[in-house]
Amino acid sequence: MIRISGVNIPDNKNVEFALCYIHGIGLPTAKKIIGKLEINSFTKAKDLTEDQVKLIRDEIQENHLVEGELRKKIAMDIKRLTDLGSYRGVRHRKRLPVRGQRTHTNARTRRGKAIPIAGKKK
Repeated sequence: MIRISGVNIPDNKNVEFALCYIHGIGLPTAKKIIGKLEINSFTKAKDLTEDQVKLIRDEIQENHLVEGELRKKIAMDIKRLTDLGSYRGVRHRKRLPVRGQRTHTNARTRRGKAIPIAGKKK
């Protein structure tokens, strides 16, 4: 099993899909990496040579922010927004949607489970 950036890459998948298991690398980025290194995208991860694995590992370490470093950067960006007191920071602090979505209905994933309110007596 190949290990890149602290992540075990699945052996039985094509290289471009296997690289997507690394946090911070999606399909477009994986395709760019494979294209730059001139590796066939239909090659299974288990069929990569040691030289190809080393090339991929070096490319990701040098040119891409992945895994722990990326998570740390995102957390620091959110902390900076909250410390500034910007609108987006306040939305993060209140655990509300940040990018303009409506909150009257929906937004359950961000706001949490609905809290029932007792109905009025007639």
